[in-house]
Amino acid sequence: MLLDGGMGQELVHRAGDDPSPLWATRVMIDHPGLVQEIHADYFAAGATIATTNTYAIHHDRLVKFALDHRYGALMDAALSEAEAARAAHGAGRIAGSMGPLVASYRPDTLPPHDTAAALYAEMAGILAPRVDLLIGETVASVAHARALVEGARRAAPGIELWLSVTLEDRDGSRLRSGEPVAALIEVARDVDAVLANCSAPEAMDQAMPQLAAFGKPFGAYANGFQQITSDFLKDNPTVDVLSARPELTPDRYAEFAMGWVSAGASIVGGCCETGPAHIAEIARRLRAAGHPIV
Repeated sequence: MLLDGGMGQELVHRAGDDPSPLWATRVMIDHPGLVQEIHADYFAAGATIATTNTYAIHHDRLVKFALDHRYGALMDAALSEAEAARAAHGAGRIAGSMGPLVASYRPDTLPPHDTAAALYAEMAGILAPRVDLLIGETVASVAHARALVEGARRAAPGIELWLSVTLEDRDGSRLRSGEPVAALIEVARDVDAVLANCSAPEAMDQAMPQLAAFGKPFGAYANGFQQITSDFLKDNPTVDVLSARPELTPDRYAEFAMGWVSAGASIVGGCCETGPAHIAEIARRLRAAGHPIV
């Protein structure tokens, strides 16, 4: 299964606007249709799954900008643009993205369990009727995983659910919380696939044996950042404090992805700072190696 690449960074690059703490949500408001265009480019590159631009659509982010009343409308817009791209392409699946509450890479900001589970239930309830699967992204701790899975299962018990965790960039055997990936064993029983995302590709290499041990389909989609800087871990960050790795070309990134496939991964793609060219190169290599892309 070939996921798409980064959406938020791709939106920021194409729109040319100054980044804001609302990330891809702000660009979607200001440039309607651009999300659909990016989904279409990923499908054309060979991706078989479009991930909705709903990662950062959360009440806690919207309320700071007096936009919480548009929560439902923004979810609808993101879903509609993914649906339109798939209809134009004529094939593919849609994954409903559920990103971290409050902040990415910050397990310390997770709300209390019951609150977090209820928020994820609300989100899953909106997404599930219009997507083929749900994917909890950039999950930074075991507590985060438990809340997300509980909420999603409560609202949409029958839908396919993938859990994707973010790793320490220098030690892919650990979550951003410092907990071992292996500590997810109980949560992993309640999901259909386990992945790692938005971490350095080298960390993904280290995580493959950990993810394989859960006995579920697994995979990875890495980011292209040089590092997650301390400035980005402050409140209300913007993506301009992060720098891309210039050496992580489509060719180099595809080498990493094929390494994950060799380690048993059946789901690969790209995260922040990867684009359609990266996905196209992965697709080319998968086909050349005899792997059907489904």
